[in-house]
Amino acid sequence: MTTQTIRFLRRGQPVTLGNVPAGRTLLELLREDLGDCGTKEGCGEGDCGACTVVVAEPEDGQLRWRAVNSCIKTAHSIDGAALYTVEDLAGADGSLHPAQEALVRCHGSQCGFCTPGFVMSLFGMYRNHVARGEPVTRALAQEELSGNLCRCTGYRPILDAAQAMADLPAAPLDEAALLAQLQALRTERPGLDQGDYLAPATLPALLAARASHPQAQVVAGCTDVGLWITKQHKVFPQLLDVTRAAELRRLDDAGDHLAIGAAVPLADAYAALVARRPGLASFAARFAGLPVRNAGTLGGNVANGSPIGDSMPLLIALGARVVLASVRGERTLPLEDFYTGYRQTLLAPDELVVRLLVPHPAPGEFLRAYKLSKRYDDDISAVCLVLRLHVEDGTVRTASIGAGGVAATPARARATEAALAGQPWTAPTVRAAQDALRAEFAPISDMRASAGYRRQVLGNLLQRAWLESQGLQHIDLSQPATAQALGRLAAGEVQA
Repeated sequence: MTTQTIRFLRRGQPVTLGNVPAGRTLLELLREDLGDCGTKEGCGEGDCGACTVVVAEPEDGQLRWRAVNSCIKTAHSIDGAALYTVEDLAGADGSLHPAQEALVRCHGSQCGFCTPGFVMSLFGMYRNHVARGEPVTRALAQEELSGNLCRCTGYRPILDAAQAMADLPAAPLDEAALLAQLQALRTERPGLDQGDYLAPATLPALLAARASHPQAQVVAGCTDVGLWITKQHKVFPQLLDVTRAAELRRLDDAGDHLAIGAAVPLADAYAALVARRPGLASFAARFAGLPVRNAGTLGGNVANGSPIGDSMPLLIALGARVVLASVRGERTLPLEDFYTGYRQTLLAPDELVVRLLVPHPAPGEFLRAYKLSKRYDDDISAVCLVLRLHVEDGTVRTASIGAGGVAATPARARATEAALAGQPWTAPTVRAAQDALRAEFAPISDMRASAGYRRQVLGNLLQRAWLESQGLQHIDLSQPATAQALGRLAAGEVQA
């Protein structure tokens, strides 16, 4: 195999690097090859945010700015993009960018190790919101900084800095000129079709590459394969990147369903789902931190087949279908039928996941998505449960339930669905369904939760959905009103 040359923009200038191995991470490229050590390595798995950089790419005729974790991003994935690190923000006269100046003024740094990552997340926020005249609210700042961890300063001054950026002198950037540069760069070489890092620019070329190289490791956002590289020290002779194929980056409203291309970033895919089902907003925001959602893809999460991935229980409950393709053609199947065992699927060696088909909401749909984890933000689920019901005239007409963290694969709770369908939506029905749900799965005990806890929680979450359907409020512990109410109860100010 031959190594590919990487070409990207930095500080407005083209950069060309040769002899970069396929499995080289962007963080290694920055620190070891370019000698730019401002970007830090903390966890090496996309959890802490110390390695955050910002990547700008052309998309639908405009620039898209995304903060991503460089520790688990392949170096070759920035080919044809513009890269920004903490070294690139200050002006030619040494003046700090508003993201940096605000952090200084608000005393948002102590030891400084996490600071470059926070600065870059703030820079991404600046380009996506402040530069477009949009306010940065406290809630927005909390959500978009959820992938950055600080161990000594505390988050209040950092959140203050996020809101203070707009009050500082603007940092102009000619986006039109940058977009033109990137489009020219990609026109010269739209994809990578040879070598140890393949990134074809069209779906036919991608499927042909898969047929020719069935042994190549498929990558998209690399938020999982990146861990195999950094933690398991795996060496892949050849990688096949699906994210350059334009057909796989599309979101299409196809009448009765939403078609989500397999290479659509998780942030965009969830935004499309939330636009149609606003009740999913909190659940979507808790899928990892924003840098992971900016890099990872919905198709990658599905193809990965992890039993603790949050997307699959949701998609299963929504009745989603997965489209698989090869040079031989396409086939479509219900998502729950795609999994055959622990991280095992029906994918043939020459096939790829190319689309997810998600039905639009039906009138009267009752949907609840619950995620339980040790940390509220940026953590892996111990249990994930999603319920979609249609209740008419007090009777459950249909029920669709997806569960994660309770079996070797993402699973559909068919026995529980049967216990609900056709029954009155009443407390006795729910209690019977709780028993069915707890008996339906045989979860394991691991570092995240015991088997007994998982079974108990499954039933509890079904009861919670019932209580919420009856109008009971203040049972969501993540909401300030709930915490305040519990505090008053504990203090004896109110009676239970």
